[in-house]
Amino acid sequence: MKPILTTITIMMQPVGMQCTMKRKYPSMPIPAVAGVIFSGDRVLVVKRANPPSKGQWSLPGGAVKIGETCEDALRREIDEEVGLGVKIKALVEVVDKIFLDDQGRVKYHYIILEYLAEHVKGRPRACSDAMQVKWVDVAKLSLLGLGQDTIRVIDKAWKMRAK
Repeated sequence: MKPILTTITIMMQPVGMQCTMKRKYPSMPIPAVAGVIFSGDRVLVVKRANPPSKGQWSLPGGAVKIGETCEDALRREIDEEVGLGVKIKALVEVVDKIFLDDQGRVKYHYIILEYLAEHVKGRPRACSDAMQVKWVDVAKLSLLGLGQDTIRVIDKAWKMRAK
């Protein structure tokens, strides 16, 4: 039996330097997190203040920073974006968000870990990346123009919450 030879390339950077990646036209997908937070029959949504979904309603969240766990990133993003403290309950789903430009090139690419989270402190307010924030009756989500992925994730989280 012949041995299989494999070459592994390890990319190193000097200690103390952060690796930064452009969000627009990235060289690889960007890991991100979002939270599905309920209050009774309502779910928390934000109107995005920045591209790629500027002006659209979605779940609060954002990119994971280097050296940060996904759950820590979610707690930080929810606090920064809507001023709430949350307890993470469960991973609901992983969603790819790929936005192409007019030439068909990948302009934005996020891999979003969508979590069910419980509101534990604070009152929601629009902060860093949110133009607006509000609680919306789950039965009226279709009126906001949310994407099908977002509606599916909210529905799945609603069912998980009931268990």
